[in-house]
Amino acid sequence: MVKCNFVFVSGLCLLFFFVHCNRCISTMCKLPKNSVPAMIMNGDVIIGGIFPIHRTDGFRDLSFTIEPSYQWVQSMIFAINEINKNEDLLPNLSLGYAIYDTCNSITRAVEQMFALITGSDVYVPNYQCYINSSLAAVIGESSSTISISMATILGIYQYPQISYFSSLPALSNKKEFPSFLRTIPSDTFQSKAFAYLVKHFDWKWVGTLAEDIEYGIQGVQLFREEVEKYGVCIAFAEKVPLTFSRATYQQIAETIKSSNAKVIVVFSGDSNLLPLVEEIAKQNITGITWLASEAWSTATYILKENQIKHFEGTLGFAITKSHIPGLHEFLVGLHPFNEPQDMFIKELWENIFECLWNPGVKHDRRECTGVENLAELTSTFLDTSELRITSNVYNAVYAIAHALHNLESCEEGRGPFKEGRCADIHAFEPSQLLHYLKRMQFLDKAGNIQYFDENGDTVAKYDLVNWQRGTDGSVVVKTVGRYDGSKLGVELEINMEAIYWNGGCFTIHYEKLPGKVAKRRDHCVPKDSEFLSFGESLGIILTVLALIGTLVTFSIIMIFLKYMKTPIVRANNLELSFLLLFSLLLCFLCALTFMGEPSMQMCIMRQTGFAISFVLSISCILVKTLVVLLAFKMTLPNQNAMKRFRPLHQRLIIITTTLVQIGICVGFMVSSPPSVNRNRDTVISKIILECNEGPELALFCILGYIGFLAVINFVLAFLARNLPDNFNEAKFITFSLLVFVVVWISFIPGYISTKGKYLIAVEIFAILSSSFGLLVCIFFPKCYIILLKPEMNTKNSLMGRPNKH
Repeated sequence: MVKCNFVFVSGLCLLFFFVHCNRCISTMCKLPKNSVPAMIMNGDVIIGGIFPIHRTDGFRDLSFTIEPSYQWVQSMIFAINEINKNEDLLPNLSLGYAIYDTCNSITRAVEQMFALITGSDVYVPNYQCYINSSLAAVIGESSSTISISMATILGIYQYPQISYFSSLPALSNKKEFPSFLRTIPSDTFQSKAFAYLVKHFDWKWVGTLAEDIEYGIQGVQLFREEVEKYGVCIAFAEKVPLTFSRATYQQIAETIKSSNAKVIVVFSGDSNLLPLVEEIAKQNITGITWLASEAWSTATYILKENQIKHFEGTLGFAITKSHIPGLHEFLVGLHPFNEPQDMFIKELWENIFECLWNPGVKHDRRECTGVENLAELTSTFLDTSELRITSNVYNAVYAIAHALHNLESCEEGRGPFKEGRCADIHAFEPSQLLHYLKRMQFLDKAGNIQYFDENGDTVAKYDLVNWQRGTDGSVVVKTVGRYDGSKLGVELEINMEAIYWNGGCFTIHYEKLPGKVAKRRDHCVPKDSEFLSFGESLGIILTVLALIGTLVTFSIIMIFLKYMKTPIVRANNLELSFLLLFSLLLCFLCALTFMGEPSMQMCIMRQTGFAISFVLSISCILVKTLVVLLAFKMTLPNQNAMKRFRPLHQRLIIITTTLVQIGICVGFMVSSPPSVNRNRDTVISKIILECNEGPELALFCILGYIGFLAVINFVLAFLARNLPDNFNEAKFITFSLLVFVVVWISFIPGYISTKGKYLIAVEIFAILSSSFGLLVCIFFPKCYIILLKPEMNTKNSLMGRPNKH
C-alpha cells in the first residue's frame, strides 16, 4: 500500500478533494493533463532546481533565458557533477537533479512543486505517492513572490528550500516559512546599505521607485525608515506596474522630470523596468544618479545602445562576485549532441548562433549544423568573469552536499534525534536534512565561510557597483566599493576615484530657496572642487618663487662652470659643490609638483621628489663638513685622516644616506600607496582635492630622517666654525643649517593647524624657505668673491697669506 499525505495550501490550492490512502496505487497516481517537463538526471538523492529560464512578461522579447538564467542552471549541474567526482564529499552517494523552468510564473512553480514532492513529472496534487521519495531539497526561485508560493508548499513537508536570489525580508519569518533558506542577503540589509550610501554622500532629497510587488514595496519601506533617521526627505514614491501601462510609465517619467531630486533609489526586477527605461530615454531625462537594487544592478542588458547615456553612472548593490574554477571550460564544452536530457540547449544554440535546427522553407535563418563552437563566441552565457547569482546557486548545491555529508557521518547513539539516533542517508526525512542544513558550515571557493543564521539568511555582503561605458561603447559593471554587515561601524567602503558620475549630485550642499520652499532643502548644487592651482594669486606667488630659486641655482651652476679652475670653486671638493647645486635645483622644481590638480602619479612624484632631493642636499653638506674637519686635522702633527677619507668614501656616504631615504619611501608606498583624496569635511561647500600620502607616520619618518641628518650636520659644522681658515665654509654651513632646522620646526605646528589648499601652501613655503637658506648661505659668499672680489679668489687669500705681487 502506498502512503498518501493530505496537503492544504492556503491561497494556492484551497481544498483538493479528499481521497483515502487505500485508493492510492502507484500505477494510478497520475493525471496525464498535469505532465510537467523537466531536465532530469538520476541519482541516489535528487536535488530540485527551479529557474526562470524563459520570461513571459510581454514587455520585450526576452524569450529564452536572458542568458544568465541558463548559466544558473548549468552552474547547478556543474556543482553536482563536481561533487559526484569528489572522493571526500559524499563518496558513497550519487546526486541527481530535476530542473524545471517556471517561465517566471507562480502557477507553473506550484505545479513543479507538486511534481517534485510526488516524485513524478505527472502528479496528483495533495498526494505523495511514493513511500521513499529521493528528493532531498529544492534550489529556487529567483523571484521572491514565486519563492513564497514554493515555500508555502515545501514548508508543509519541511523540505529544505534554498533560494539564490529571493531577498524579501518576509521570507526570514521562520513561523511562516520554516524550511526556507537563502544564499543571498535579506533586503533588510540592502535597505540599510542604501541608507549608508545616501548618508555618505549627504544626499537629502531622494526619490524612490518600487516594483509593485512585495519585493519593491518592502524594500522602499525599509529604506525610507532607515534614511529618515538621517534627516533625508523622500521627494516622491512611485510604483512600477507589473502589467504594461504606457500612461503609467509616462506619468512616472514626468514625475522624475519635474522633480528636483537627482538621486532615485529603485527596488525592482529587471524585466519590469524595460518600459520605464524606454520612456526615460524617450523623454530624454538625464542627470539622474540611479541607485539600483541587487535585482537589476548588474542587468546592463536591459539597455539599448541609445539608452546608455541616460543610465551611465548608475550605482547599485550587487551580490559579491566570485570565481568558480572550471565552470567556463564546462560551459564552452556543452553541445546539443552530448546533452540529450537538456531540453533547453538546442534553444540556446539557436539564439547564440542565430540558426534553426529545423528551419522552415520561408525562414531566413540558416540551419544549425552542430559544428558551431561555443568557445569561439563572446556571450553573456559564457562570461564567468563576474559570477554573482551563479555563485549563489553553486554554493546552494554545496550547502546541501555538506549537510548530507554531515547526516551520513553521524555516529549511531550520538545523533541529534530522539535517543541519539541518526538519519538513514538512503531514507531520511526532509526535516532531518533541514536540521543539518541549519547547522552546516563550509568554505566556498573564495575562502569565505558559508552558513545560515537562525532566520535562514546568509551573511550580508554586497559589492557596490557602478555602470561605466567600456572601450567598445557598451556598459560595463565596475566594482567601486564594498558593504559588509559584519563590520560594525565600517560597513561601507567606497573607492571614490573609481566612480563615474552621470551629471547627478555627487557630494553636495543645499541652498535654501526663497518663498514656500525655503524650509525644504530640495535643490542640490554640485560642490566645486578646490586645490592649489597655478592660476590663483597664492599659486602664482609660490610658482614665481620656485622659478626664481631654480633660475638662481642654475645661474650659480653656470658661474661655477665658468670659474671652475679658480681656488674658491675648487675648494672643499668641486664634485660635492656641483652635486649640492643639482640637489637644490631638484628641491625648487619639487615645489612645483605640489601645485595643480592632484593625480596619483603627481602624488608619488611629490612625496619621493621632496624626500630624496632634501636628503641628497643634506648628505652633500654633511660630507663637506667632514672634509673641513678632517682637512684641519691634517695641519696637526702625525695626522693623516684626510688621506684615508678619499673621494670614494665621500661618495659612499652620500649614496648610503640617500638609499636609506629611498628605502623608507618605497616601503611606505608599497604598504600604503599614495592616492587622491576628496576631502568633503574641511570646507562644507567645497571638495578639497588632496594627496593622501599614506599614514602620517610616513611623513614623520621622512622628515625625521632628514632632521636627524641635519642635526648631526649642524653639530659638526658648529664644532668646525672657528677653525683657523680665512674662508671657513663651516661657518656658512652652520648658519644655513640653523635656518633649515628653524624652518622645519616651524612647519610642524603649521602642518597640524592648517587644512585644505593652505596646508599645501605651507609645505611649499617650507620647501622654498629651506632651499633658499641653503643656497644663499653656502653659495652666495662664494659668488660674491668670484664676481665682486676677484683679488680674494687666490690660493694665498684662502690660506690667510698675503698675495704676492
